[in-house]
Amino acid sequence: MTSLPERQPETKLGLVIDLDICVGCHACAVNCKEWNTGGHSAPLTDYDPYGADPSGVWFNRIHSFEVAGENGDNRTVHFPKSCLHCDDAPCVTVCPTGASYKREEDGIVLVNADTCIGCKLCSWACPYGAREYDQDEGVMKKCTLCVDKIYNENLDVESRVPACVSTCPAGARHFGNLGDPSSDVSLLVAARGGYDLMPEQGCKPTNKYLPPRPRKTGPGATGAPHALTPQVADGGGAFLRWIDKVLSR
Repeated sequence: MTSLPERQPETKLGLVIDLDICVGCHACAVNCKEWNTGGHSAPLTDYDPYGADPSGVWFNRIHSFEVAGENGDNRTVHFPKSCLHCDDAPCVTVCPTGASYKREEDGIVLVNADTCIGCKLCSWACPYGAREYDQDEGVMKKCTLCVDKIYNENLDVESRVPACVSTCPAGARHFGNLGDPSSDVSLLVAARGGYDLMPEQGCKPTNKYLPPRPRKTGPGATGAPHALTPQVADGGGAFLRWIDKVLSR
């Protein structure tokens, strides 16, 4: 079996995902697929992608839940999920060949495809369902935090983030060193009450989630107006008033 690093990495690269503003657009999953199908774990195969029963390898998946809150605070919560790069990763310690391992330098959990035998023990051990079996290659694959992107010195420093982070239109995904209490991501977790997914499993995931904020109610609460009416700024002129009239039909 594989061993975890003897000491916990001082640098723990990971993601912080804000469930309050994730809109469930799947842009993170699509860009993840686009980058990684030609990157470290390429290819990410698909079967019948446009048919009735599509399947394939996706490192990032988005689940949507209807949540009933107190006082009628019901909402849809979009929950992105990928490998959490756990400190106590059971997928590593269960691997019989050492193919699944946790890096000492940054805490990222990876799979060596050259030594993976596709036994799927890691997928059974992972309580988060974050492992993907590639039928074409006969090996297990998973989120790499875009290790071939975040260390790519040919890219601008601002671009050295996972593909899912760089593509999120809502800014719901953050990347950084969660082993440093003074880092931006650690301060964000502390300020918003970020939490571990399923802490009862004892896996100590590096990735954190920020909970949805409670909705404001009562006097002063803002919301969508009951009706939308077209408006033209004062001094807009006859042309703008004509455009407004045409578009309002």
